[in-house]
Amino acid sequence: MDYRMSIRMTVILCAWTASVAPAFAQSADQKLNEFFQHYLDQHFRQQPLEATRLGDHRFDHLLDDVSSQAREGWRVFIRRSIEELPKQIDYAKLSRGSQIDFEILRHELIQSLWLADHIRPFERDPRVYNERISDSVFLLLTQSTLPKETNVANCIARMAQIPQVIAAAKESLRNPPRPILETAIRQNRGAISFYEKEIFELARPTLQSEPLKSAADRVATLLKEYQKFLEEEVLPRSSPDWRIGKEKFNEKLALEMNAGLTADEVLADAEAEFARVENELYVIARQLWSRYYNTTALPPDDAMGRRATLQKVLNAVSQEHGKPEDLVADARATVDRIRSFIREHDLLRLPEPDRCQVIEMPEFQRGNSLAYLNSAPPLDPMAASLYAISPPPADWDALRVSSLLEEYNRHMLQILTIHEAYPGHYVQLEYSNRSRSPIRRVLQSGVFIEGWAVYTEQTMLDQGYGDGDLRLRLMQLKFYLRAVGNAILDNKLHCAGMSDEAALMFLTERAFQSDGEARLKIIRAKQSSVQLSTYFVGRMAHYRLRQQIQRELGEKFDLGRFHEAVLDHGSVPVKYLPELVRARLNQPR
Repeated sequence: MDYRMSIRMTVILCAWTASVAPAFAQSADQKLNEFFQHYLDQHFRQQPLEATRLGDHRFDHLLDDVSSQAREGWRVFIRRSIEELPKQIDYAKLSRGSQIDFEILRHELIQSLWLADHIRPFERDPRVYNERISDSVFLLLTQSTLPKETNVANCIARMAQIPQVIAAAKESLRNPPRPILETAIRQNRGAISFYEKEIFELARPTLQSEPLKSAADRVATLLKEYQKFLEEEVLPRSSPDWRIGKEKFNEKLALEMNAGLTADEVLADAEAEFARVENELYVIARQLWSRYYNTTALPPDDAMGRRATLQKVLNAVSQEHGKPEDLVADARATVDRIRSFIREHDLLRLPEPDRCQVIEMPEFQRGNSLAYLNSAPPLDPMAASLYAISPPPADWDALRVSSLLEEYNRHMLQILTIHEAYPGHYVQLEYSNRSRSPIRRVLQSGVFIEGWAVYTEQTMLDQGYGDGDLRLRLMQLKFYLRAVGNAILDNKLHCAGMSDEAALMFLTERAFQSDGEARLKIIRAKQSSVQLSTYFVGRMAHYRLRQQIQRELGEKFDLGRFHEAVLDHGSVPVKYLPELVRARLNQPR
């Protein structure tokens, strides 16, 4: 073959390869999506509540079979899915984006199997039954986009299956850790109230009021009997041992973070960051001292004096709060000015239309935190997102109520809204729901999600939100110190035998949390090993990536464009962000 013919054949071959390679990739990518859809269909049949949470309403009339036999079927299905994934999908033929999806799916399956085998929640955590009892109905009435009468009919159908859930709980619960059981007992009291009263307020108006009331009455009666079972039979045999231990903690953290970090590395990083933020807090407090104590000398600049300065200034700022009955309204009032600031400073494009609703947290969901964001389900993105605020529980005394209000004063409420809603969880998860990848829409990284929300708190103030109000910066740093402290608390409680007394002292004296907030945090840490570390690990990943990209781009760096590049790929494990963000920044905004 002569030189010119060789060149011509090479060009033809290259052109053919360029045209068919994407077709091969598209075919492999499509096969992965089909595999995932088949997996979801079976998973949703086994666990209809999960389908409802994710926005697939085909199974809204069904409730999970949580008997021991059914749960063993779940395990078998997960193991089979892990085995079949590499057999059915050729990883090498996938596009790079789908290779990431493949890895996310495989990791999710492995993690799910590990949790079932090592944490055994249906034997040790009665809250998993509470979710089937209450959330299964509540979500239909608050987030489903189906017609109301359809939702009410599905509620009635699900309520008829609640006796089987309670029967499974009685069969499976062994010796649950006492702190977890105590929260489940409180939540079940809230569930009784829900079926006696709140359900009718949510369902009104409905043509099915009589069958709804009949079904709800039966459930309320059943739950009262279940309450006696929890209090009189399970509580006496509950276990004082709630720690999962260093070995399980290390394994669980590696799976949950999916960031290539060990538990020891996270702890060392958190302790270094904690010291840095403590110093920043003191600098701000020293500037605010004369605002509140203008006739008193600033305490000495030593360890004891710095702590005294910080505590006194934080106490003074914390007195600037509203009334307990206004807590939800006060949170709602922060929304408009925060959204306006984001638009005016082009920090990113806000979702349109806005579907975020600020609501009072239902009683049966209280007990772990003051607020949460229940985002629109990824498979039903037209649904509302719920930013829920928990007023002080009715059985709290005046001292505990005052402590909560001081913790969530009017400055801290703004930070909370930034975190939970704008541009935190609500905005980020709305972006996530638009991802073209079904795997990324459904299998979301908690580290990415929580880390983004913490990252936005500082970013908003750095860009000028609050007009330099030092009280707001003080609360932002205090809120961030809490996230860092959470990672330290998480590790030391479960791995190092930290006592409740030592934990309380750390949270109140070092992290400057109120007594009431600190006690709730300890309860939460006992119930949710590793989860409290996600905030810090995720925030550091987002913040460090921002520094790297900004340094690389120099004057070409655009903050709003960067934020959208971060959010454009869904809630992926943070280890993929550097690759994905750089690729996105090479495309038009």
